[in-house]
This record gives sequence, structure tokens and C-alpha cells, in this order.
Amino acid sequence: MNHRLYLTYLYDYYGELLTEKQRNYFEEYYFNNLSLLEISENYQVSRNAIHKQLKEVEEKLNKYEQILEMHKKNERIKKLISRMTDEKLKKQILDLL
Repeated sequence: MNHRLYLTYLYDYYGELLTEKQRNYFEEYYFNNLSLLEISENYQVSRNAIHKQLKEVEEKLNKYEQILEMHKKNERIKKLISRMTDEKLKKQILDLL
């Protein structure tokens, strides 16, 4: 899986555990496709500060996943659901995920 996509999945699960500043920087970089320079100019901090924060966010997201395994478990559930034959039940379960 693409590393960038993987991080956005982890952000969906664990983003609320980050600080507001970390969420802002992450969203600007990964969702709004701004460069480190553009983000640093918008928030009036150094490019290096943005880079360090994004690295810290990546480490935190990976640590949360290592401990809680929400993404891993979700993927396993989706594989099990794909084998189900009852389409109505399948859709209901997928809607919960």
C-alpha cells in the first residue's frame, strides 16, 4: 500500500489523538497538498518546524497503530466480509465500518 495513503488511513483512526497544530499541518500537507514551504509561510514558522512536526505525527500514528491495530483489524474484517454470501448483511456490516 502507498505510504501516503496508509498514513491518511491511520489519521482517520487516530487523528483526534494529535494536537490541533499537528492536525492542521498534517491536513495541509496530506489533504491540501501544500508544500512544507507553503505551510511554513501560512503558519509563520520555519520549514524545518513543519517537517519535524510531520515526522512526529507519522511516528505517533504508527505507534498508535502498533498498539491498537485498528487499521489492521479493519482490513481483516473487510476480507472476512468479502467472503460472505448474504449481500444485505454484507452491506449492513460494511456501512458500520
